Amino acid sequence: MNKVSQFFRSLVNMKDHVDVQAAATSIRSGIYFRGPNVFILACAIIIAAVGLNLNSIPVIIGAMLISPVMGPILGFGLGLGTNDTTLVKEALKNFLVMVVISILASSIFYLISPLQLEHQTELLARTNPTIYDVLIALFGGFAGILENSRKEKGGTVIPGVAIATALMPPLCTVGYGIAHLDLHFIVGAFYLFLINTVFITLATFVTVKYLHFSCPVGADTARLRRNSRWVALILIIMLVPSVLSGIQMIRDNNFARSAQRIVEANKNIGKSYIYDHKTNLENKPPTIDIYMAGEKMEAVERERLYQQAEADGITRSQIIIHEDAAYQYQMMSESEIIQGIIDGHNRQVEELEGKIAELSGEIQQYRNRQLPAALITRELAAQYDGVQQVTLTRGEQIAAGSESGSDIIVAIIQCTKPLKAAEQLRIRNWLQVRLDTDNIEVIVNTKK
Repeated sequence: MNKVSQFFRSLVNMKDHVDVQAAATSIRSGIYFRGPNVFILACAIIIAAVGLNLNSIPVIIGAMLISPVMGPILGFGLGLGTNDTTLVKEALKNFLVMVVISILASSIFYLISPLQLEHQTELLARTNPTIYDVLIALFGGFAGILENSRKEKGGTVIPGVAIATALMPPLCTVGYGIAHLDLHFIVGAFYLFLINTVFITLATFVTVKYLHFSCPVGADTARLRRNSRWVALILIIMLVPSVLSGIQMIRDNNFARSAQRIVEANKNIGKSYIYDHKTNLENKPPTIDIYMAGEKMEAVERERLYQQAEADGITRSQIIIHEDAAYQYQMMSESEIIQGIIDGHNRQVEELEGKIAELSGEIQQYRNRQLPAALITRELAAQYDGVQQVTLTRGEQIAAGSESGSDIIVAIIQCTKPLKAAEQLRIRNWLQVRLDTDNIEVIVNTKK
């Protein structure tokens, strides 16, 4: 037991593998935005803004690798952990410089950019942070500060942290919201950025405490405790909305999946069928609109649909059935209704065509394996007197002691008079060419 305990302690021991003094020096020197760092940051922001505008994930990743935004955040966490007021102030000042430059550059870009995609999926993805973003920022922060503290640094950890924690895209999204005067983009994206910042700072603060980074001479213990309380309060304030958002995201996803299952299981209901459906997650509670075509549903069929929905956690009030969409749902035009019906038929046709193609392939495989016994009989009868019938069959030839064998074609030739050995050999060679196989066994039966 002691050996196991010693092994575990040696496994997780970090004191022999970290250099806190070198780490502190490196973090302190990396908080400043001066000279080239300012222009590198602006370039990274423009690249990220272009990537978000084009919905291009590789471009966004490239921008995150270029950006030097982690420095002030790590410095802020180090300053809090060591009670270094001067470092906290310097880190905070440079952090604000970084935020202002980033938002200003992205806002200018989006003001002059003529491109605006119909579905800004990458921008929208940065407006609704959840508890999962908290976890990414927290563990990304741990990886970042541990990599800075290692004696032997790797080459992939810091770039990986930069990609995972994604500090640049939220700031660009804030700039997009300012350029288009959209409060939803501004608030949602800035909240995501604050989550990333706060929990990277928390990870740095905890690691600095754990590794016992040295505090400045004459550090105020009371102030250190006060800082810890402020950190805890900020964490609670940041956590609550993200947890609520995460719960709502899970609920919405479960509802959408349940709605899809219900529709797929009830495409055809009696003499009517579902030709379209819409899931409305913005409604509270969410609802699903089901559009029917064909004859009106009977009460029994409607009840069965409701019961299936309730078994999936969807109440009757959340299901809105449109049996005559042209009159009951004025927002849909007649052409949209017809198109929906056509799309439903097209989906059924595609499914049938897929099954037909699958069956045709199986039939063709069967035909390819058929042997032309009748044709072979006529050809051999024309060459050799006395040949009456040829039977061709496929089999498997297995040698003694072997578990697997090889395919073989057996040709049984019915004759009215014996065939000479040379004739049987010629027939065998001819069948090898004719049937495109070397593995043939010829059996001659003579009937008088």
